Amino acid sequence: MSKDRLVKSVKKFADVQYKLFTARYGQQLIDIFEFPVKLVLSPFTIAIDVAGSAQRGFGVPELISKLSCASIFVVATLGTYDIALEMGKKVICQRNCETCNGWQALRCTMCKGSGRVHYQVKNYTLKSGERETAECVADAIADNRAELVHLPSAINLHTPLPSKDCLTCDGTGVMSCPECKNKLQVRISADDIMEPPWKAYNVMKKMDYPYEHIVDSMKDPSIAAFWLFTLPRVAGGYEYDDDVKQKLWWQYKESMRYDQLRDVVAKRKPGWEHLQEALISIDPARARDDPVIVKNIPFYKAKKALEAEVMKLNPPARPQNWGQELDLPLNASSWSKEDLKDPEKFYEMTVLLNAQREIADKILDAQWETKWRQEKLNEMLAEKVRPYMQKIDSGTLSQPIILPTQDQNQKRSRQRRWWFF
Repeated sequence: MSKDRLVKSVKKFADVQYKLFTARYGQQLIDIFEFPVKLVLSPFTIAIDVAGSAQRGFGVPELISKLSCASIFVVATLGTYDIALEMGKKVICQRNCETCNGWQALRCTMCKGSGRVHYQVKNYTLKSGERETAECVADAIADNRAELVHLPSAINLHTPLPSKDCLTCDGTGVMSCPECKNKLQVRISADDIMEPPWKAYNVMKKMDYPYEHIVDSMKDPSIAAFWLFTLPRVAGGYEYDDDVKQKLWWQYKESMRYDQLRDVVAKRKPGWEHLQEALISIDPARARDDPVIVKNIPFYKAKKALEAEVMKLNPPARPQNWGQELDLPLNASSWSKEDLKDPEKFYEMTVLLNAQREIADKILDAQWETKWRQEKLNEMLAEKVRPYMQKIDSGTLSQPIILPTQDQNQKRSRQRRWWFF
C-alpha cells in the first residue's frame, strides 16, 4: 500500500508539473519547432496569399474602411468624454464662500495686513537684582518670562507701544479664511450648468476700476456724476430712479466732506490739529491709516520747530574736496587739438566749461546745505531726546506698556476700604 501511494503521488506531481510547463512554455516550444517548416514552405504560402488577396485589392479598401470606422469611434469617444468632463466640472465645483470669495485667505484682522501688532506686558518675572527697566523687561520677554497682551490694529491708544510679528498670520499679513478652514472645498450642485444672467451683473457691481486718478477726479461734481450715473447706464444699461440718484448724491457729498477737510489739514495752517480731530470723528477707520493724520502732535510740532530753527542757521562753506565724484558731461578732452587751434572753438570750450563748473558748484552747494541741515536736525533731535532716553533707561517703564496686575488693584481697593471704615 505504501508503494502504491508513493507511485500515485509521484504521478500526480509529474502531471501537475507537466501541465504547468505546457501552459507556460508549450506554445513557445511549438513555434520554435514549426519555424523551420514554415521557412521551407514560405514561398508556396506567400504565393497563395498574394493570389487570394489580389481580388480584394490586397486588403487596402478593408484597411481604409476599418480606419474610418476607428476614427469615427475615437472622435465620438473623445467628444463624449469631453462633454462628461465639462459637465463634471460644473456639477462638482468649488464651494462658494461669501467671506473670501474662494481665495481661502483674507487680510489678517489682527494686524490689518502689516504683519506687526502692538503688545502690552501683563506680567513678567525678573531675575534677582534686576529693576523694571526697559532692558530687563526686554530680556524677560526674550526669555519667555513675560505674559503679553496683543492689541489689534483697530485699537489705538495714541501711545507708542512696542510691536512684534503677528501671531495670527505669522507676520505675513494674510490669514486663512475661518469659514473655509477644516471644510471640504468641493460641492456638488447643478446650479452652474447654465450660468444665470444676473451673474455678470453681480460681477459688475463688485468691479473696482483700477484707475489711480479716480479719487482725484471725483472731487469735480460733474466727473463724479459721470462715474456714478453715466458710466453704469452706458456700460450696463442701468438707469437709476430719481430717489436712488438723490441717495447716491447725498452719499457722495457726505464722503467728500472727509476729502475736503483732509486737503485743509494737509496744508498745516494754524489750527490744523483741531480740524484733524474733526477729520477723525467723521471717519475713524479711514483716518487711522491716513498718512496725513499726525498721531503724535507734540512731537510733530517740536520737530517742525527744530526744522525752522535749522533753516535759520547759515551752513558753513562747502569743503574743497567734497563732492568731487560728480560726473560732468564735458571736459577738455571733448575737443580735439585741431579744434582748439580755432579761436572760436577755443572760446566756445572756455565758456561751456566755466558755465558747467558754475552749475556743478551750485548743485554741490545745495546738496551740501541739505546734508548739513539734515545732520544738524538729527543732532538737535538727539540732544532733545537724550534726557528722556536716560530717564527711561534708569527708571521704570510707563503704565501703557506695563499693565497693572490684579493683585495691586485688589490691594489698593482693600486699603481704600480699610481706610474708609
